[in-house]
Amino acid sequence: MNTILIDWNSYGNEYMKSLMAQRGYDVRLCPFSDKKSGSEMEEQKKVLSDMLDEAKSVDYVFSYNYFPEVSNVCNEKNVKYISWVYDSPYLNIYSYTVLNPVNSIFYFDYGVYKEFEASNIPTVHYLPLGIYEPALKKYIDSGAGKRNSDISFVGSLYNEAKHSLYAKFASISPYAKGYLDAIISAQKNIYGENILEALLTPEIEAELQKAYPTDPNAPTVMTPKQLYSQFVLSRQVTALERTEVLELLGKKEGLARNLYTPERSAEINGWSNKGPVDYYTSMYDVFASSKINLNITLRSIKTGISLRAFDIMGAGGFLLSNYQAEYPEYFDIGGEMAIYESYEDLLGKVDYYLSHDKEREEIATAGQRNVLENHTLSKRLDEMERVAGV
Repeated sequence: MNTILIDWNSYGNEYMKSLMAQRGYDVRLCPFSDKKSGSEMEEQKKVLSDMLDEAKSVDYVFSYNYFPEVSNVCNEKNVKYISWVYDSPYLNIYSYTVLNPVNSIFYFDYGVYKEFEASNIPTVHYLPLGIYEPALKKYIDSGAGKRNSDISFVGSLYNEAKHSLYAKFASISPYAKGYLDAIISAQKNIYGENILEALLTPEIEAELQKAYPTDPNAPTVMTPKQLYSQFVLSRQVTALERTEVLELLGKKEGLARNLYTPERSAEINGWSNKGPVDYYTSMYDVFASSKINLNITLRSIKTGISLRAFDIMGAGGFLLSNYQAEYPEYFDIGGEMAIYESYEDLLGKVDYYLSHDKEREEIATAGQRNVLENHTLSKRLDEMERVAGV
């Protein structure tokens, strides 16, 4: 198999590169940055175009996440393009280029996939995320090891400046601001259903357009309501929820709690801020050494299971996550991982599992077994190649 891998700073890129090499594929790397535009993007497209011209044959181009520019080059050269999207929300998935027939785009969130299915778009498919088994070898061989932290949370608090988009609405009318605050508060208490977009009335949307106008000429079919609900309001819900959850857990006495977040200056009582954790070098160690690994899903993810959940279980860690509709489809709740459906439920589950070591460890072991048997990168790549017809 001859492949070109779009080489950018993405989660899992190194693992996919290794997997393809292990399979004996002729893998060529095309350097890429999703931050470039204009002439710099044209240069990147030319590099890929030249690589395709120089190659005797290319079975497909692969990238984590979907790039319209890559799709257009592949379409011009009539080369298949496989992309696997793990971000949500992800603006590029709503690009008109999604219709290019060379595309096989795999999205991890079934709720989003259904939108494309309803529009009869044949190039978008559903595929959950997965783990790279060789990276977990030491945890598989020796078990999870010593649990030296009671609770760990890995992730952004969404209070960095780049995520603070909700602040742009400070100048809207008091009624509109109160309305947004109310639906955000309501969404915090609802798991398994995102109500934000449906509750944005034309009057409220008009207020938002005044404060933070959307681009009417953007090369995407994403509506303003989708943009506001997914990129702004859902992030605000997540920011409030993560902070409130960590503050509640921080009040419990006698627990060792570690926070791994890009916001190094963040201070939450009861938590030790360890700063960011490197995905490839130390993240699995965090999961394996924690009694409870907390997952609080970004609210723009409709039904899907985040990559972090698979990584936690793959490393032999115990996963306690908010409810997502896809968990029961793939895991035995209470037998392979645990979920919570309210703050009160979360606090009760933490108390229970910290006081039931044997049961907690049995659940972690069962969750790891399921992930290693059914949710590996190798099986996912097999499925992508099968659907793409390569």
